[in-house]
Amino acid sequence: MITYNLFPTAVAKFELGRDYTAEEMAFVDDQPTHSNMGNTTSDDRYVLRHDTMASLKAFAEASVNEYLRSIYAPKHDVTLRLTQSWLNYTKAGQYHHKHAHPNSFVSGVLYLKAARERDKIYFYKDGYQQIKLPTDNYNLYNSDSWWFEVGAGDLMLFPSGLTHMVETVQGDDRVSLAFNTFPVGYVGDESSLTALHLKE
Repeated sequence: MITYNLFPTAVAKFELGRDYTAEEMAFVDDQPTHSNMGNTTSDDRYVLRHDTMASLKAFAEASVNEYLRSIYAPKHDVTLRLTQSWLNYTKAGQYHHKHAHPNSFVSGVLYLKAARERDKIYFYKDGYQQIKLPTDNYNLYNSDSWWFEVGAGDLMLFPSGLTHMVETVQGDDRVSLAFNTFPVGYVGDESSLTALHLKE
């Protein structure tokens, strides 16, 4: 049998490649928060706009645009612009509810505090399945969910409509910085009546 991976969903991992600075972590630790479903989140919904986070913002922007060029390979001049960005704080015994990110094209999660030996991000295949066959041999085709180990400095990028969650955290607190993006530039094509010029 020859198997073809038709219309796959691209989840990408990037690595920051350095430790976080004392200033960056002080900023993260000092943020006012409010309750979220299962954990807490920063009151500030634009954390990457702060000067202290400039280096992390540059890393996020470079990564999402590499993802865009590699995965989507747009014909015209288009880039992804960061829109909102916020911090998620998940303590031992807490979780991050299953969700997706509307009004965004590609979303990202940068891990500030996470231990690769126990922390994971789970992704889910949505949609009704008319016939479901149980299996003891899970793979990318028959699984309803898939997880990836994550650690401090890892950045996970994925299409914003892909449902994801964090199971109940065990051990030390987990902190992540999430963000959304939206295309800027020439989206679509005039000859196919899909042209859209999006400016900042």
